Amino acid sequence: MKFAVAVHGTRGDVEPCAAAAAELVRRGHRVRMAVPPNLVSFVESAGLGPAVPYGVDSQAQLEADVFREPFRVRHPLRVLRETRDYMVQGWTEMSRTLVELAADADLILTGTTYQELAANVAEHHDIPLAALHYFPFRANTHVLPVKLPALVLRSAWPVVESLHWRVIRPAEDAQRRELGLPKARVRAIRRMVDGGALEIQAYDPVFFPGLTQEWAGRRPLTGALTLGLDTRTDAATSSWIGEGSAPIYFGFGSMPVESPAAAVALISNACA
Repeated sequence: MKFAVAVHGTRGDVEPCAAAAAELVRRGHRVRMAVPPNLVSFVESAGLGPAVPYGVDSQAQLEADVFREPFRVRHPLRVLRETRDYMVQGWTEMSRTLVELAADADLILTGTTYQELAANVAEHHDIPLAALHYFPFRANTHVLPVKLPALVLRSAWPVVESLHWRVIRPAEDAQRRELGLPKARVRAIRRMVDGGALEIQAYDPVFFPGLTQEWAGRRPLTGALTLGLDTRTDAATSSWIGEGSAPIYFGFGSMPVESPAAAVALISNACA
């Protein structure tokens, strides 16, 4: 079989898809990958080349204003505009790239971001879609740390999904016109769910007790997927973690830290 693997985001988004792609190759399948231009060399170094540039530089994207001082009070319309610009940046070019990449593919595999784009291309080619989710991105009653009535949560999810679609809809409408697809009348997430897309939950179920039972196998929770690459600090870090009481981990992912001193002070206060 031939798989088109198209994923956008930082290394944390790309590596799980690369791990799945590497396993598909190991099993004898053909795989072509499309990733942000700043991560092409990363996936090629894992033996998954040649990879195709897909969208904008993801690290530069994270340095956009929408991620800086997120709690500063700003005009709501400006926030909406910046959010929309971020969420649909490169949409048209990515669609064209994926259309070509998946021309003779049997399935498209994508990540969490831009999965609506990939779903439209899969519909255009009339092939199945699979997506890796890195957190619970579908309706459930276990995602919040505070327990709320199930009825409240079930009512809230469609509202959130509709708001999300409202942000991306202009880009999606333009894409569907270019692909010769009919105008969508149902929100993007609902179309993917109703269309039977395979949604693999690539995070540990220990963080969301009860979620496995609620989804009853419809969305398999596999745990994190990695390439298992060595780093220079593995041995020392493992030794340090094993000594004394369990440490507390603070992570920022690929997000820019505007004030390292303030971050250290915050961590120190939390651990006091």
